Amino acid sequence: MPEKQDSATRIKRWIVVIIVALMTIDFIVVVAEAQWLSAFLILTIATLILFVTVFSDRLGVQIPAEFQILALVFVFSALFLGEVRSYYERIWWWDIALHSTSGLLMGILGFLLIYVLNESKKIALSMTPHFMAFFAFMFAVAVGSLWEIFEFSMDSIFATRMQKPMFGDLSGLTDTMWDMIVNTVGAMLISLLGWWYMKRDRPSFIDAWIDKFIERNPDRFHS
Repeated sequence: MPEKQDSATRIKRWIVVIIVALMTIDFIVVVAEAQWLSAFLILTIATLILFVTVFSDRLGVQIPAEFQILALVFVFSALFLGEVRSYYERIWWWDIALHSTSGLLMGILGFLLIYVLNESKKIALSMTPHFMAFFAFMFAVAVGSLWEIFEFSMDSIFATRMQKPMFGDLSGLTDTMWDMIVNTVGAMLISLLGWWYMKRDRPSFIDAWIDKFIERNPDRFHS
């Protein structure tokens, strides 16, 4: 089922155009300066973004455009600005801000997953707001932990510097621990917020995204 052309979808496509245009300009610059590693990273990131955008309508499920926007901005900020443009080193709080945001994003995704399972007529589940909030929290923390394992593996195997020196600690351990702490705080905040809305039976932006998800994937919610 094609994704409807609502305002969020149009904004998402404009964001993709702007992001790819900026990376294309930077790609030309780094190639001219023979910075081949940066050129490879930019090309990889741009290809990934374009691939996901072009084929998002052909996926088995339709993800809300609002969540895609947040994910696109996060990937651009983390990989392009952070790694390629060295914002992690130039701005001391960049890494902390992004890992806090990742906790929020993964918490939202956790809510989407568990809420959809809870509402699906094909799956006999009935979960309380407490459990749903707990699942969203643990999902976000687990994803954050897996990312830290990935950073450690990349640094160990390929001698990259994904684990950055912080507060005089050259080993990267302090960076890893602060990443996990702020990711956990972000996950806790979104989980508590989601629990608060569900407990009081008040609509939230998560409910709006879930309604869109159900509307665009009707075959998954009807027996």
